[in-house]
Amino acid sequence: MNASARTPWYFLTPNLVIFGVFTFLPIVVNFFYAFTGGVQLYPQDRPYVGWENMATLLDCRNYWEPASCNKDLFWRAVWNTARFSVLQVALMIVFSLITALVLNRKIIGRGFWRGVFFYPVLLSPVVVSLIWKWILQRDGLLNAVVVAIGGKPVLWLGEPEWAFFWVSFVSIWSQMGFYTLILLSGLQAIPADLYEAAQMDRASPWRTLWRVTLPLLMPNMIVVGVLGAIRAVQTFDNVFVLTGGGPGSATMFVVQFIYQTAFQEPIRLYGIAAAGSLLLALALIALTLIQLKTTRAGSAGERAK
Repeated sequence: MNASARTPWYFLTPNLVIFGVFTFLPIVVNFFYAFTGGVQLYPQDRPYVGWENMATLLDCRNYWEPASCNKDLFWRAVWNTARFSVLQVALMIVFSLITALVLNRKIIGRGFWRGVFFYPVLLSPVVVSLIWKWILQRDGLLNAVVVAIGGKPVLWLGEPEWAFFWVSFVSIWSQMGFYTLILLSGLQAIPADLYEAAQMDRASPWRTLWRVTLPLLMPNMIVVGVLGAIRAVQTFDNVFVLTGGGPGSATMFVVQFIYQTAFQEPIRLYGIAAAGSLLLALALIALTLIQLKTTRAGSAGERAK
């Protein structure tokens, strides 16, 4: 290999080493822990147990009732994650679409408002969560407003339904700008001739939306839905800061369960946590394959046109 052929490797090697140490190696270690048992941390002290950890997590008489499962907290986390993902993705698509439609119009200060809606995406999730926790705590800003208008303080993060609502709300608020940008780019790619033709046919704004905008924007909306679902399944930082999975297990999600099982419990079951992460990885792989298939189908459709 001559000098010119070796040059790229001089630049790639540091990145490959970092990738191998901090990405590939942890994956291998996680697989090892998923098939070993005990509470010992060091690999040489962990006995091989095969699929026992997976069987423990999947041991249920009725998967619709977490209380009937061997690891009921895991299945509560699974159903909480599923409920959160469906709710968040649905509302994310609706609010992002409305915001994109408004920001695509000729309004005063359009560039400013686009920046305002995208700004929360640039903030750290921990910072966002701390701000909202200050607003929602018992003696926080929101309760100050409630008391000022004659109401009583509400435990926004201390009651299960309210806690779940605010976790969903904060997640949507902090991420909506990114998905709005995707939909906005899709709106700007729609040819203006189609809207001119709709005006010539005297189509109402609602009919134009349903017959022109939404069908052509559908590939972008599907991408938003899949990306939102992938992000929702992995949610952790917002919930950890806001509620810590509580009250009780009302906002316990899968990643929170994995972290708590491996690092917070008095008896740390690393094998169970690793097995749970593998099940989560399978769900993420499925969602990623859906995204790739959707993207390729959208690209093929554009080429066909």
